[in-house]
Amino acid sequence: MLPLAGLRVIAVEQYGAGPFGSMQLADMGAEVIKIENPAEGGDVSRRVGPHHLGDADSHFFQAFNRNKRSVTLNLRGAEGRAVLADLVAGADAVLDNLRGDQPARLGVTYNALKAANPRIVCAHLSAYGRAGSRAAWPGYDYLMQAEAGYLSLTGEPDGPPARFGLSIVDMMAGVYAALALLAGVVSARETGVGRDVDVSLFDTALANLNYLGAWFLNEGHAQGREPRGAHPSLTPSQLYRTADGWIFIMCNKEKFWPVLCGKLERPDLAGDARFARFADRLAHRAALTEVLDAALGARTTAEWLSVFAGEVPAAPVHDIAQALTSGFVVGEERVWTYPHPLRPDFRMVAPAFRVPGTEMPRRAAPSLGADTEAVLGALGYDAGRIAGLRERGVV
Repeated sequence: MLPLAGLRVIAVEQYGAGPFGSMQLADMGAEVIKIENPAEGGDVSRRVGPHHLGDADSHFFQAFNRNKRSVTLNLRGAEGRAVLADLVAGADAVLDNLRGDQPARLGVTYNALKAANPRIVCAHLSAYGRAGSRAAWPGYDYLMQAEAGYLSLTGEPDGPPARFGLSIVDMMAGVYAALALLAGVVSARETGVGRDVDVSLFDTALANLNYLGAWFLNEGHAQGREPRGAHPSLTPSQLYRTADGWIFIMCNKEKFWPVLCGKLERPDLAGDARFARFADRLAHRAALTEVLDAALGARTTAEWLSVFAGEVPAAPVHDIAQALTSGFVVGEERVWTYPHPLRPDFRMVAPAFRVPGTEMPRRAAPSLGADTEAVLGALGYDAGRIAGLRERGVV
């Protein structure tokens, strides 16, 4: 069995952060029932381009919603919230990524749902939290990166502020929300009492400052950008030039430095007082970069990777196409195929975790409302009642 088989999660979600978090649960075997508002055409990401799969589906939507079920339900009215309560009665948790002031209005908090199920865990993923001066503010990943200082850390020192190339805050907040939800469920199964748990994009962005935050808060050191993406204190740990491009080398333990010198056929460098220890190499980093560029320029990146052969931590510098078609990725099944009605060979990157000995699910994201009748029917709703709900725009 998959680790989360038997866990049922109601996901009131759309776009990125929430769906990414609930997808981790679905990949682990949880039943994730995605709630989509029929009045809005479902999750807005169904229409996010540039690549689409029919009228209400896209590559973007598929990338965040595999292995889920879809139920259309409008929570803005009492009748829709009553249906939600019926769903919650047989669920373990509710995950939402609504604006901070919306969970209470739509009835997806523990206080609103505990009558239906006192063990329910309500995980809320908002931009700035459900309390405080910004509870009603909308917010998105790039805004968090900007305000939390990420843009001051990314890129070359003399370049303009630059964001991460990926929505890293969304994805990490989704994982944090999934973790908080599971922690709540563990507690509820032990005590019989559920709760609210909260994660926000801003708190995620700020928490990820981690050691850089400790440096500033305790020593007043505000880290900025380093040349060639260098580590702020460990050297060599940055980009270097090769005969045909770039290579990233990370000698983040002292033991790797003499090994690198040997592989470069420059044992003299290991005995050079300027480069003896991390602090020495940091103090002379510009000179070391010049020396290593000259040595590494004698061969191509691929040739150096063959020479280093796992003894020196190093990686090629790929673009997206190279990353997804490399022998390491393709040869070890890090790209999976998911059958889709319009693309039977639709491919996506595999989950970041594995469950040895267990077949992990590979179901494409559902069409809008694909499971409405089945899910409501399992609650005891007959065809006439479901038809009535549909006529009134509830589902």
